[in-house]
Amino acid sequence: MNLRFVKFLATGGIAALVNLLSRYALNYLMPFEAAVVVAYLLGMTTAYLLARRFVFDASGRSVASEVRRFVLVNIVALCFVWAISVGLARIVFPAIAFTWHPDDIAHLVGVLAPAVTSYIGHRFYTFARK
Repeated sequence: MNLRFVKFLATGGIAALVNLLSRYALNYLMPFEAAVVVAYLLGMTTAYLLARRFVFDASGRSVASEVRRFVLVNIVALCFVWAISVGLARIVFPAIAFTWHPDDIAHLVGVLAPAVTSYIGHRFYTFARK
């Protein structure tokens, strides 16, 4: 396994933890569906800062350009995270009578799902050399 991908998974794991913990806290303030989106934004900010610092080499682009590209890649990932998280929590788990922390498990699966596609997007688009 490529060292850069391992670093991406490690920093992504930290960002995922920020995402999951903030979603858990946000659930006290808003519905699950909205909390998933807000938590994703917090995790995404963490992911950008860590990836830029520890995973990818300088792209030669401005920070603003990298952030725009990072957001575009993550909009696609957010669609997957939201669809998987909400689909599992609201449709699949009730259908199979899964009741052990369904929102938490659904959100964890959703957050983990786009790891490979996000890495590819960030390596070849967000942080690609100018």
